[in-house]
Amino acid sequence: MITLTSDAAEPLTRSTPSQRPPLRVGLVQHRWRPDAEELTRVLRGGIDRAAAEGARIVFLPEITLLRYPADRPAGPDPGAAAEDLTGGPTFALAAEAAIANGIYVHASLYEKAPAEDGLGYNTAILVSPAGELVGRTRKMHIPISAGYYEDTYFRPGPADDDPYPVYAPDGLDARIGMPTCWDEWFGEVARCYSLGGAEIVVYPTAIGSEPKFESFDTQPLWQQVIVANGISNGLFMVVPNRTGDEGALCFYGSSFISDPYGRVLVQAPRDEEAVLVADLDLDQRRDWLELFPFLLTRRPDSYAALTAPVDPARPYGAGHAPTCVVK
Repeated sequence: MITLTSDAAEPLTRSTPSQRPPLRVGLVQHRWRPDAEELTRVLRGGIDRAAAEGARIVFLPEITLLRYPADRPAGPDPGAAAEDLTGGPTFALAAEAAIANGIYVHASLYEKAPAEDGLGYNTAILVSPAGELVGRTRKMHIPISAGYYEDTYFRPGPADDDPYPVYAPDGLDARIGMPTCWDEWFGEVARCYSLGGAEIVVYPTAIGSEPKFESFDTQPLWQQVIVANGISNGLFMVVPNRTGDEGALCFYGSSFISDPYGRVLVQAPRDEEAVLVADLDLDQRRDWLELFPFLLTRRPDSYAALTAPVDPARPYGAGHAPTCVVK
């Protein structure tokens, strides 16, 4: 496992002095392996390494401890691999690492949510240096197409109450949003977090090849859309992905951290386990939005189409004949 680091990038449009020191963050990009003890040891080693580099919060990929299940449709008991929110191995890993290193640890799990459909939630968690759960966000958007049959495993997070919570962990002087993977493709999600005052948005991710189109590499599109959403919303994006072959999919790693100006501060290779550590000058969010005030110049009175119910008969919008999703 390699370690890559980045100092805080120079501010480009600073008009108001900053009194905030940079926040050092870390992420771990890992390869899943069937030996649970070995997998836990590798992830714990990555967390410890990031903490030794000074990271005060470390982020882990989607469904951190599981083989990615949704490369094939679920069977009759889709939630068999789900775990209790705080009583399972994922919380235990995060809590033990957080306590040992005196840092915050973010992880992702398949959360048990008993109901007739047998599905669970795809849930991101944040654990404090005291080993306490201080944040939980359920994945809102669920993939349905070939190789990513997540709708047969995961129930979408509820839209009532606060679907896009922003957390301000004690001692970090930072505001953090924690959506998951497929959520990263939706500009609406990034905008909701920006309106909620998030400075950092972390997307635990499991993305790789397209089994129906093996020569099509989505990695550049994936990175571009996340970086662009960061630009248009004044956000630092932290994106931990996994790497390696798992069943029908080959995950392409490429985990990265970007800033509100669209600069990729540090990035992992496609095919190697890695720890990324970067210093974030969080007031660069303010700097950028002072110059390009996107939130102030919105026209929400003109966005009714964005909140209209989804029409399955119009998958490409009005005026286009529907076709089937690639399965």
